[in-house]
Amino acid sequence: MPALGQRIRRIRQVRRLRGARPWVVDLGLTVLVQLAVTMPFVLPREPGLPPVTWASYAVTTLGVVPLVWRRRRPVLVLVAILLIGGVYKVAMDGPGQPLPYAGLMAFYTVAVQCPGRVRAAVGAGSVVAVAASVGLGTGTARELSFTLFCAGAAYALGRLQDTRQAYTAAVEDRAAQLERANRIEAEQAVARERARIAREMHDILSHAVSIMIVQAEAGPVAVRRAPERAEAAFEAISETGREAMAQLRTMLGVLREADGPAPREPQPGVAALPALLDRVRRGGPEIAYEETGEVRGLPSAVDTAVYRIVQEALTNVVRHAGARRVGVRLHHGARELVVTVTDDGRGPADGDGRGGRDGGGPGGGRGPGGGRGGHGLIGIRERAAAHGGTAQCGPRRDGPGFEVRVVLVTSPLEVGS
Repeated sequence: MPALGQRIRRIRQVRRLRGARPWVVDLGLTVLVQLAVTMPFVLPREPGLPPVTWASYAVTTLGVVPLVWRRRRPVLVLVAILLIGGVYKVAMDGPGQPLPYAGLMAFYTVAVQCPGRVRAAVGAGSVVAVAASVGLGTGTARELSFTLFCAGAAYALGRLQDTRQAYTAAVEDRAAQLERANRIEAEQAVARERARIAREMHDILSHAVSIMIVQAEAGPVAVRRAPERAEAAFEAISETGREAMAQLRTMLGVLREADGPAPREPQPGVAALPALLDRVRRGGPEIAYEETGEVRGLPSAVDTAVYRIVQEALTNVVRHAGARRVGVRLHHGARELVVTVTDDGRGPADGDGRGGRDGGGPGGGRGPGGGRGGHGLIGIRERAAAHGGTAQCGPRRDGPGFEVRVVLVTSPLEVGS
């Protein structure tokens, strides 16, 4: 790819040089052809040949000048050059040319710029013109074959140049498309990363603040009734705040790369769930945790997703459910992991008009399955979808309360299919 990029840049530079002043290129070629046709007029001639005249030189020059307009009117330029050449053969007794330079250049231009039908018509007319010119001259088969060979070579070079230009244009167009695709992909990656950071911040902050509020509200009551529980509540507030700060530093460290290397820590996963549950238990509901099935290592992305899903589900329980008992269950299947969080608190629509789960207010969207939901339940569904899974959020079927059930695909083959 780097070599292709350098080649494209060189081609563009050459095309800019030619495209910026095309008449300069044509004028230069005309001057070169004029110098070539002038050589027989200035070189010594053999004795017995007619002398060189200014009239013959003028007609020869007149047959070269049309090349200046070869790009604008290639067919007319070729016809003019052939006609002037015929006049020179018939009316002038001047020196001949080793090659029909102007005619070959005009024929080359027709091969490059004109469509197929025009090229075919011009080719047939040129064959007739060449045969007539040779007949007016030596009339030998050798001269006819040589002239036709030169014309065929000019035509072949013209078609080769046209093919090369088409290829170059295709390569440039492809490069431009790749550049646009890369730019769009980069913009999409930035948007996805911003969404991921926002989702992570929501999960971390909402969980930490919810736990801290619950513990802070329980602290004054515990001070009067059970001082040891008050001490545990304040310790939970401090520990929750420190962990939230550590996770935020880890997550946002990548944004400070320009200021120097940031400290990196692994994102929490299934192994960190017991510590998370202990913090929620302090002054909060009773939590039962079990892990069933064939327990094995998970991909890092899935591992972190499990932690965030459980964290968000527990945050909703603490903020909205008023539950006394919570169950967290992880079941390892052959190709999937099922995460279930249940509670015995308020269901999707309690009767006292208080806000629903994850809604933040009255009627706030604690709905079954696909009902309205706040950022938390939406984030849970997005995390599940990102790993080829599904998320179901709604009332429990076996009693009062709420249930969050998430299925995450752990097999790379299943995720990609």
